[in-house]
Amino acid sequence: MKRDYKKLLFAALAVFTLVGAAAAQNRTTFSDPTAEFTFEVPDDKWKVVGKSPVSLVYTTANDGDLEIRKLTLALSRPLAELMKSEEVKLQFLRGFVAGKDENFSGVMRGSVYNYEFVSSGRGKAGRFYYLRDGDTVYVLRFTGYADKLRSLRTQTDMMARTFQIKK
Repeated sequence: MKRDYKKLLFAALAVFTLVGAAAAQNRTTFSDPTAEFTFEVPDDKWKVVGKSPVSLVYTTANDGDLEIRKLTLALSRPLAELMKSEEVKLQFLRGFVAGKDENFSGVMRGSVYNYEFVSSGRGKAGRFYYLRDGDTVYVLRFTGYADKLRSLRTQTDMMARTFQIKK
């Protein structure tokens, strides 16, 4: 009985070690000498395709596209005001439907804006993370096929949670 307990404990420890190693294996840190920020990239399928602004794609741009923009907003102005002005531009997309805003926190705090639209007859979605650092707001703009972007949500959340300014 005692031997069975030890075998079970050893097997469980081995499984947790392998799962942890597998999860850490695909993670890399995005760090570019010309960018003033870093963040974790959870999967090798994310590839850098542009540097100004920073742009990454997940397999193809239709599957998942990330563009990072830096905007200025006086600290006295609420983040919701900037999000509303960005929404006004998005309303011209075919089949645009606004989603819920969410508070968000990671290394930096901010908000998330979700929306859906139609492109080439197929449902697409956007998930924008607005992360504030004083008067500077970094916008992580994820877009892609709606079903694919939903399946990548844990990855997009992780990238936004680990987003930070270089020191």
